[in-house]
This record gives sequence, C-alpha cells and structure tokens, in this order.
Amino acid sequence: MKMLTFPGSRVVLRAAGTCSVLFMAATAGAQTITLVQSNATTLRGGTYASTNYSTQPVIETRASSDGSYVRRGLMKFDTHSTIAAGASIASARLTITMAGGNSQSRQLSAYRVTTAYDELVATWNTRTSSSQWSKAGADLGARYDTETVTNTPGSKVTFDVTALVQAAVRGDFGTRYTRIALLDDGASSQDSYKAIHSDEATNSAYWPTLTVTLGTAPASSTTSTSTSTSTLRVLQYNTHHGGYGTDGRYDPNRLANWIVKMTPDVVLLNEIEKNTGWGNQNQPEVYKSLLESKTGKTWYYIFAQEFGDWSSTGKGNLILSRVPFQFIDRHELVHNGDRSIAEATITWNNRPITFILTHLDPDSKTLRLTQAAEVTAWAAAEPENKILTGDMNAWPDQTSIAQLNKYFYDSWAVAASKGTATAFPGNSGETKSGRIDYIFSSKGSPNLAVMASRVYDTRDSNGVMPSDHRPVVTTFDVR
Repeated sequence: MKMLTFPGSRVVLRAAGTCSVLFMAATAGAQTITLVQSNATTLRGGTYASTNYSTQPVIETRASSDGSYVRRGLMKFDTHSTIAAGASIASARLTITMAGGNSQSRQLSAYRVTTAYDELVATWNTRTSSSQWSKAGADLGARYDTETVTNTPGSKVTFDVTALVQAAVRGDFGTRYTRIALLDDGASSQDSYKAIHSDEATNSAYWPTLTVTLGTAPASSTTSTSTSTSTLRVLQYNTHHGGYGTDGRYDPNRLANWIVKMTPDVVLLNEIEKNTGWGNQNQPEVYKSLLESKTGKTWYYIFAQEFGDWSSTGKGNLILSRVPFQFIDRHELVHNGDRSIAEATITWNNRPITFILTHLDPDSKTLRLTQAAEVTAWAAAEPENKILTGDMNAWPDQTSIAQLNKYFYDSWAVAASKGTATAFPGNSGETKSGRIDYIFSSKGSPNLAVMASRVYDTRDSNGVMPSDHRPVVTTFDVR
C-alpha cells in the first residue's frame, strides 16, 4: 500500500493494483474515514435489462411504469478492509452530487443491497457473471434514509446510513462491505429522471463518498440499533386503505395521532396504499413522516405490496419500527396472488425479534385455511423470536386460526388467561365485527412473554373511528 501525505494531518491511502481511495482525518478524539471508491453502476430494466453501465460517468434513477425506463443506482464501499471488525461507529453519511436530470424534485431512498454484485457485469437481471439477482433489479434489504433531490448540477445530497454501516462493520450481514441502492419509490413520471455523478466522473470532487466517523454514538442518537428495555409494545392495525374513517373521510394524520397515542415500539399496518386511488399518496412514506414529526424519532419501514411486485404501486402490508431492521424479507403467497407477507427482524434488549405481517382472504374460509398453512410453513424457517400479526379475517373458532395456533400463541388469549386483556365497555376484544386482528408469538420463542393486550376505543365524540377496524396492542417482556 502506497501512502501519500498532505498538510493538515490528512492522509490518502491508495491500495496497489486498485483504485480504492481512503481519506482519514483525526478530529477532537474521533477519526473520520471517507471512502470515495463506490463501485457505482446503474441498473435499468425492460429492453435494457442485460446492459451494464459501470463505465458511465453518472448513475441514474427513474420511477416508471414502463420497465425500460426504470433505473436504480448501485454502490459498494469497502468498509471490510478499511474499518476494523466491530469498530464503534458514531456516524456514517453517504453524499452524492447531482449531475442533472429532469425537472421534478424527487425523493430518493437508500436501501441495503443484500447480495454481492460485480460492478463490471451487473445488470437489471444479473449480479455476477454466474449469478442472477433473486429479484430483478437487485436484492434489496431495509431502507435507511430518504432525501429530496433536484436536477441542479453540483448540488449535494447526504443520506444518513449510520445504522447500516454499524451493522455491516459488526458483521451482522455476513459481509462487512457496505452495499447501497438508490431508488426512486415515487409514482411513475417522465420528469422523475435524475443523474448522479459516479466514480467514473472526470472531477473526483463529484464522486459519491461514504464518510464514517469512528467512536461511540451519542446516547440520544436516533440511529440506535437496539434498546436495553425489556418491554416491547407491538401494535397491529388494519388502516382501511391507509386512513379512511367510518365517516368516509381520508385522514392519515387522524390515524397517526392514534398510533402515537398508543406508544408502540413496532407498528404493523394492513391495507396501506402506495400511490393508488385510495388517497393518491405514497402511504408508507406518509406514515413514516407523520410518526417522525409526532415523536421526534427516526422510524424505519418495510412495505410488501400484495401482488409481489415490490417496487410497484398498490395495496400492501407495512412494518414500521423505531429501531433499525437487521434483516427484512417479503413473500408473495402462492395461493391467491393478492396476498403477501412482510418480514423484519430487529434487536430488542439484545435479543433478535422477527416480525411477520400478513392479511388473509376476506371471503373464503377454505382459502384462508390454505393461506394460513402457507404462512406457517414459510414462517417455520424464519429466526426466533417470532411475532406474527395481521388481519386474519377469521374469528378464533375458525380452522385458519386453529392452523396458526398449532405454532403460535394468541397473545390476546394468553393475556385473558392472566387477567391482563382489556378493552372498553361493550367490547370483549372485537377488532371489527368479531376478533379478527391478531398478534401471535411463536411457541418456539425462548425470550418472549406476554404481559398484557388491549383493544383500543378510537371513537371520537361523534362516534367516528379513523379506520373501520380497532387497533390491538400487546406488550411483551423480552427476556
């Protein structure tokens, strides 16, 4: 390795035979490392799905309903050989520089890429010369930040990826490289196109950078990856298309006020709409923003659109957490293409907790039983401790619930046996016309104990509810 020194105690390290560049600076007891080799490339779908763009001076993003116009930017930074395994990370920031694009201001999201890729051969369909992505367009994990970009050349945008780099350096993902995808999750638009300088740009000052500050993050940091409290509050809520109340009025703010009032740590929502005629909004982003503005904390989410096209518009299941995800997954139910599973694992009181959210068929008992069997078979391979929630569209005496009860405890029933299941006068746990919304915990979970469960009365003074369902919250002791 060749070392070149510069004034001001800054050093540049160039690895022999590579173009990896690392800037290091010591400031007030903390060491800052800036990685500027990003292995950047663009993935483009449709008729361009076999084209590699690694030699281009820009990476591109665009949201489009036409696959040939969809673009996503990929980057990989070497936090493996430049940062010691397990090193304490105080902060990590990805900074990009805009090269241009079309007129609309857009929101780009930074996702973790869960599998390795070769920059020189990666395309929409393939990640290496011998392997394809499991899902065309890259294998995506949790979303860590969303920022607004314009088409102003030279403007810089910074994403907070502290939690991602912390987890990568700890080795949580099996690799200590940091891989990031930049996506436009918004509605299809010709003017959504954006160009970002890549590490092939002539001027290196425009290259994407990952700036990592070593040291202990402040206790108040919003990117804390775990919590030391043992009490975990889990909210399950069917939102009726994202916030249509019993008065027929669409009001996500009204529903979000109730979510915050119930002080959950993890929120699991059914019938969330992404850019559909039900509200015409990107509701996953709407609820993230509302919770952040009302709590002053960062919230993380995973959205599983119901018919399996994960980047598309449509109705689906949304998991939100006030601590970052360590792992996420999505699964389209084979039996009925309009049902899916969202999965997310967090660390709570130093224990892994896996959340599984689904929504079973509303019309057919036979289909619900088939779907419940598929859910339990799929969930069997997922890591403990498992919490399964959802609008199951079935009362406790139906066969689909009996199928779930083979592997999971019904937390309301457990709390009722302890005398800690509560509702309100005239209600004995019904979440709609009957008890159809559930929070289950796996019978194989070694670290979960039900403390209490409650169905909330969300009626206002006029008897109006923000959804046609009532929410249920179960409090667990994570041991």
